[in-house]
Amino acid sequence: MFQNFEGMQKVGKDNMDVALKSFGATSKGFQAIAAKVADYQKKSFEEGTAAIEKLIGAKTLDKAIEVQTDYYKTAYEGFVAEATKIGELCADLAKESYKPIEGVLAKANVTK
Repeated sequence: MFQNFEGMQKVGKDNMDVALKSFGATSKGFQAIAAKVADYQKKSFEEGTAAIEKLIGAKTLDKAIEVQTDYYKTAYEGFVAEATKIGELCADLAKESYKPIEGVLAKANVTK
């Protein structure tokens, strides 16, 4: 019975280690995503402010429409690029978070 208790302790410790590794990877992934989103928000705000300044300085309606069109085009392209990067970070997050668990599952399938 004493050996079973030690075995249970080892399994419990191993599972805790796996959970902590998975949590660490998840935490790092969320930090990377948050940093990327914050950078994008700052960049987007600066570009929007610059576009408003150009729009206010426009002398003609045609120039105002041109400034607004250029801003919308740039903002859309920037959004799509950032959304793609954030999507890749989310996929990486899922992969890295699952890696420690994958090892435990592989061991479980071998022992069956």
